[in-house]
Amino acid sequence: MMSRQEIMADLYRLIQERKTHSSDESYVASLYAKGLDKVLSKIGEEATELALAGKGGETDQVVYEMADLWFHCLVLLGFYNLEPERVFLELERRLGTSGLKEKAERGEKHR
Repeated sequence: MMSRQEIMADLYRLIQERKTHSSDESYVASLYAKGLDKVLSKIGEEATELALAGKGGETDQVVYEMADLWFHCLVLLGFYNLEPERVFLELERRLGTSGLKEKAERGEKHR
């Protein structure tokens, strides 16, 4: 059985590979062909669908929509050639830190 991190890494590699395919052959290639705004709009769409699923309380639907959102977030990472490992490292850095403290520190850095 693959680890969760291996699944994300393999999916990311597949997304990167699809960049070179025809947009007629690949959903991912078609998103990239339409540009960053299309990728971002798909993330917004999937986030909204996830929020609605969460509100609806059907847990299987929440899982389904979360998978869609994560997939499209990986497409965005692929757009910028950012490895998912960077996200894991950022989450690891935050682990054990109060969310309120982290948010306050982040605000100070971006002023």
